Amino acid sequence: MEIYLFAYLILGLVAGLLAGLLGIGGGLVIVPVLIWLFTLQEFDQSVVAHIAVGSSLATIIPTAISSTWAHHRKAAVDWRVFGRLAPGLVIGAFLGAMFADRLTSHWLVTVFGLFLLLVGLQMAWGKLPPEGQIRGLSRELAFIVGSAIGTVSGVVGIGGGTMTVPFLVWRGKRLPQSVATSAACGLPIAVGGMAGFILFGLPLRLELATGYVYWPAVAAVSVASVLAAPAGAALVHVLPVSVLKRVFALLLFVVGGKLVLS
Repeated sequence: MEIYLFAYLILGLVAGLLAGLLGIGGGLVIVPVLIWLFTLQEFDQSVVAHIAVGSSLATIIPTAISSTWAHHRKAAVDWRVFGRLAPGLVIGAFLGAMFADRLTSHWLVTVFGLFLLLVGLQMAWGKLPPEGQIRGLSRELAFIVGSAIGTVSGVVGIGGGTMTVPFLVWRGKRLPQSVATSAACGLPIAVGGMAGFILFGLPLRLELATGYVYWPAVAAVSVASVLAAPAGAALVHVLPVSVLKRVFALLLFVVGGKLVLS
């Protein structure tokens, strides 16, 4: 167990650094590595991907709280927009967990691999929509969009920033405010998704786990990622972030392609 705890800590450090440096959600890194580590630990192969996704969502809770508080202190979070998106995000993430539970581990891995390929394309060649005139966000539109983002995030175990940030920029929000509000939106996604993966995974009998959430991995990854994220943010001013994004996009292509082909 000790060697795996060490591996979880290393994973958390890497995920935290990348989150702070590139502004990506840790789930993009955490899920595939946890699938690999849980396979080495000889977890039930029929649900190994479910445990990885559920545990990834649980790790988002402390990191989202820490990140949101930092953004809130700078008055960067649009709490009105957050309040309108949050109900859809929670419900969508819960539904995403229910949908993931109905997939076999093979198909869940395939879905996650395809998602990595799409994110890799966006990071390598995609651009954010231009900031424009502020557009209103009705409760109906917010619920629909929040539900869609939450559902996708719940299935693949991420905080939704790859979708929330472009949407908010498209609605006319400045990028810093979009990033800050997106960080806050990760919390309802994580809560709704984790609740779903716990509930639908209750028939699973795994020591130190509740449903599909494996607590040793959650604790170690969470602590390390929260500590490492500020260091990643500091490296933004030193390292060539645009080049790093291209390199990371290539890594996503490799990992995503391997997961799909496997």
